[in-house]
Amino acid sequence: MEMLLKWAIVGTGGVAHEFANQFQSDNAVIEAVVSRNQNAADTFANKFHINKAYSDYESALSDSEIDIIYIAIPHNMHYEYIYRALEAHKHVVCEKVIVLNSRQLRVLRELADKNGLYLFEAMTIHFMPVYKDVKEWIKTNDLGPLKMIQVNFGSYKNIEDRYFFKKELAGGALFDIGVYALNFARFFLSEQPNSVLTQVVMNKSGVDESSTISLKNEKEELANISLTFRAKMPKVGIIAFENGYFTVDNYPSANNILFTSHSGDSVSFESGYSTKRLNYEVIEISQIVLSKTSNPYIDLTSDVLEIMDKVRKEWNLTYDGFETI
Repeated sequence: MEMLLKWAIVGTGGVAHEFANQFQSDNAVIEAVVSRNQNAADTFANKFHINKAYSDYESALSDSEIDIIYIAIPHNMHYEYIYRALEAHKHVVCEKVIVLNSRQLRVLRELADKNGLYLFEAMTIHFMPVYKDVKEWIKTNDLGPLKMIQVNFGSYKNIEDRYFFKKELAGGALFDIGVYALNFARFFLSEQPNSVLTQVVMNKSGVDESSTISLKNEKEELANISLTFRAKMPKVGIIAFENGYFTVDNYPSANNILFTSHSGDSVSFESGYSTKRLNYEVIEISQIVLSKTSNPYIDLTSDVLEIMDKVRKEWNLTYDGFETI
């Protein structure tokens, strides 16, 4: 009989609703939901036909039927909740940004390795099928060296809306939308950048509002990232090789990518559905955990956090009280 991986969702906000709504797998099921508000947990459980609704995180962690915890709560709470889950011998998938700095992630990776557990960031770019197709095509075609990656993310947010500008919740554009752009860049760069340059406009709340980030690695591959929380920009990524470039619309959940050669010929890649972006995470992560194969994404997650550390150091942006590690 095929094993069934049992998930618990921590949080009942918009992302948690989207995750539960898309959740569909032959080898996984949502066993429980956790909210600090029992009514919210009950309502969520009823809506998505979930067996158990907890108002106490510890109760979920002590539930022997739960195999894996999916965390969808504000950034400032991620480290504590991941640590406690790993201590309780649960695998963890955490919404982006996974934790606030690379030091925290190193501690969590060591704990996960010690306990024989998996730790993932719920980063859609890692799991969308079309990216896997394009990566394989790049390996088998002579595109020449990678020269430039260009990636934007602009999202207009009201100053008082939710957590976006709240420093006490580890808000700011870098952690919310920049994590997508940096993951896109690092996913295609052949190695980690060793040069990081940046400019920032800070919001009066004390978090980053708009920024540019320029990356370069020892192979002289460049990446330019533009982010803003106060203006709309198309979510477009460009990956430019010497012999042609890829255009990726809606890159956080892309299902179509166009390659254009320098002679004007084009190749289109289409795979998957943007509306199933979170379910691709469920399917692949469940397969990895059940088959006990290595996690191919955690090193990329670490690389992105190291870049963010350098960027925030230049900005002099810290989240006091949440970065004791």
